[in-house]
Amino acid sequence: MHPLDLLFRRVVPAALLGGATAALAVGWLTQPEALRRGAAPAQPLPFSHEQHAGQLAIPCLYCHAGAPRSPVAGLPGADLCMGCHRVTRVDRPAIQTLARMAERGEPLAWVRVHTLPDHVAFDHRPHLRAGFACQDCHGDVQDMVTLERRMNLRMGACLDCHRHPGLREPASGAPPARGPLRGPEHCTACHR
Repeated sequence: MHPLDLLFRRVVPAALLGGATAALAVGWLTQPEALRRGAAPAQPLPFSHEQHAGQLAIPCLYCHAGAPRSPVAGLPGADLCMGCHRVTRVDRPAIQTLARMAERGEPLAWVRVHTLPDHVAFDHRPHLRAGFACQDCHGDVQDMVTLERRMNLRMGACLDCHRHPGLREPASGAPPARGPLRGPEHCTACHR
């Protein structure tokens, strides 16, 4: 037996397997809070999706107007909220704080609930064009007093939906705009 046989048959594969395991473990463990289901970060002002999207039936795209025309859905600013709250529930402390922020031109520092790592790019537009409703990924937000993440945001969940579109038909009941719902699987579709 050649002296390097042991090295190439056992040591190198074991080292490669150990390195791959370590890389996966670090990737899995360094972002558990950012990707876990049920995450509900504290917001600068109390806001009930149950009341606004549920009871008042305000469409998601009223507040998140960027979704159909840009990669990011966007978060509403104080001015948008004040469109209603100049006259509605003005006696509430949170609305009074909101009014002061709007007067001073201060940004509303909403904390994003659905966050992705910097190396992942998500675009709402193709998903909306395919007929998916916001609830398909974000859950029944119209029933949530405190918004929480209902979707698993790990890569495997996205690939499952892209590979097996029949398992996740659009909640809106609308047929896809073009072709089947199967999404792209190549790396650059999401990693740019």
